Amino acid sequence: MKKLILLFGIFLFGMQSSFSQDGDFILGVNVGLPVGDVEDISNFNVGADIGYLFGLAEIVKVGPTAGYMHFFGADGDDEGVEWEVDDFQFIPVGAAGRVDLGFLVVGLDLGYAIGVNDGNDGGFFYRPKAGFSLAMLNIIASYTNINVEDNFSVGTFNVGLEFGL
Repeated sequence: MKKLILLFGIFLFGMQSSFSQDGDFILGVNVGLPVGDVEDISNFNVGADIGYLFGLAEIVKVGPTAGYMHFFGADGDDEGVEWEVDDFQFIPVGAAGRVDLGFLVVGLDLGYAIGVNDGNDGGFFYRPKAGFSLAMLNIIASYTNINVEDNFSVGTFNVGLEFGL
């Protein structure tokens, strides 16, 4: 895990050096409510993302992104049988795209979410986003889906902030 974080840091530092005049770093934080297959085993999730977006056109930006998602496990009691699910985590790594329409921002992140905890293999993820732009700050609503297995996916509705650095 530490090696992965170090490699990602070196990657971002290298990108900042190569594209320092051509793009923008973004930092995002969010909270969410799990839906679908995981709504019974997780109460909520938190996440953070960092990326580097460079302009393709006046209103279109693309670039690499990575982050961290932490899902808090639920517990319960079914007919006298108590159960508890451990927290689980992902590191999504992929590509981000944004279209800035002035006060409105829409985007999509695509990639692979690496499972961090034992027994979590990760899977393909996608995250459509929409929000309001307030200069260097975007208020974002998004939906994240990670296809962990053929018949199981991790989905969550999120709200958060993206900061331009």
